[in-house]
Amino acid sequence: MSGASSSGIFTYILRRLVLMIPTIFGITVICFVSINLAPGSPIEQKLQMIRFGGAMGGQDQSGMTQDDQAVSEEVLEALRKQYGFDKPLHIRYLIWLKNIATLNFGESFTYEEPVVGLIASKFPVSLQFGIISLIMTYLVCIPLGIAKAMWNGSQFDSGSTFFLLVLYSIPSMMLAILLIVGFAGGAFFDWFPVGELYSDDYDDLATWGKIKDRIHHFILPLICYMIGNFTVLTKLMKDSMLEVISQDYIRTAKAKGLEDKIVYYKHALRNALIPIATGISGFLGVFFAGSIILEEIFQLDGMGLLSYKAILSRDYNVIMAIIFFTSIIMLIGRLISDITYVLIDPRIDFN
Repeated sequence: MSGASSSGIFTYILRRLVLMIPTIFGITVICFVSINLAPGSPIEQKLQMIRFGGAMGGQDQSGMTQDDQAVSEEVLEALRKQYGFDKPLHIRYLIWLKNIATLNFGESFTYEEPVVGLIASKFPVSLQFGIISLIMTYLVCIPLGIAKAMWNGSQFDSGSTFFLLVLYSIPSMMLAILLIVGFAGGAFFDWFPVGELYSDDYDDLATWGKIKDRIHHFILPLICYMIGNFTVLTKLMKDSMLEVISQDYIRTAKAKGLEDKIVYYKHALRNALIPIATGISGFLGVFFAGSIILEEIFQLDGMGLLSYKAILSRDYNVIMAIIFFTSIIMLIGRLISDITYVLIDPRIDFN
């Protein structure tokens, strides 16, 4: 890659990074305002808990019921101050914006611990499944899509298309339930465990034993993680390959007597991979966001389950932290996709 081209890419990356700042600002403003204006604030959640506790008690020495005390103005004022709702909305946002400069997202209202530490404890679960599903999906779907393009219209192409469509028609939630019922101690076989990422005796196992134990726990959830994108990516790879091999330069290469494999893998594959690069940003989002349904079904304590519980409990600090990190990861993913375009096709110029 030439110096001028490298300079152009560096300038483009720098410009995109600078543009991320107002983008993140806009996303957080909209989300912060929407969340804070939505009904069911943390104060209301806390009041319900106090009222429920008051309903279980009687009167104190002053003759006032616990329920009356629970909703007194002093209690409300203390709760507003505790959660920061004693200040106007725009002031609260500016305080939040100032705190995130040091990655201080406050404490979780539900878990009563720093939000960053809470996310750090849940993130590895979603990250592991995200990375492995990304690698496995691309390793399988790209060769499969190429093979389907090379033998387009054959029995292999028709049979694999039918199989992929059947997989695509099964919701990941339903597939998870079927796998648990069939292979995880349900009505049939008890071949795979459900819950956690490793066995209780994991620390006592040798290195190879730890690897096998992880694989044993990962198989069923990983199948469900991959199924959503498997069919789409394979079809995208096939269609992209078919479009490229129909172009004149490919027909010229074939006319010169080159073997099909050389034509496909050496001349067509690189250009056919360009549309596939767009999927990288989406996968990066999965790394962080996780999957609410799959984590709930397989009892995996990851980011998806944390997001779900934070929304239910109106844990604003956790919600805003997840939105902030997810937005950054998605924007970085889009940047990585654009850089990948250049690596695949140097003809693309960002100047």
